[in-house]
Amino acid sequence: MATDPIPRFTLSGGRRHDPQVEAWLSTRPAELAVLAGGWIQRLRDCGDDVLELMHDGQATACVGEVAFAYVGIYARHVSVGFFRGAELSDPLRLLEGKGKLMRHVKLRPNSAIDAPALARLIQRAYSAASAPAR
Repeated sequence: MATDPIPRFTLSGGRRHDPQVEAWLSTRPAELAVLAGGWIQRLRDCGDDVLELMHDGQATACVGEVAFAYVGIYARHVSVGFFRGAELSDPLRLLEGKGKLMRHVKLRPNSAIDAPALARLIQRAYSAASAPAR
């Protein structure tokens, strides 16, 4: 059986609702925490198999142990990132980054974002993580 040319990024210890995620949000500036919290909920809503944990200071979503997305809070923005974002179809070119795999979308308070397009990216990343390994 063939395997992914690049192994999936896996993390153990995820929980359906990790209290560390809420604790982390509570320590961030309110405006950014509210923005991040909405996108964390979008990740949770992808499916009953989504688990979360804090990894590298970011709320990270996994299907089982396969990490597919994260939400990070920075000084002036929130990032929704994808561990295999370079492989996602992104016709509106929301994704930023030049690495081999990872991509992210920067969100700023009071700035417009195509929320439906970002939601589609999240769904694509979730679907890819849910699919059997190639």
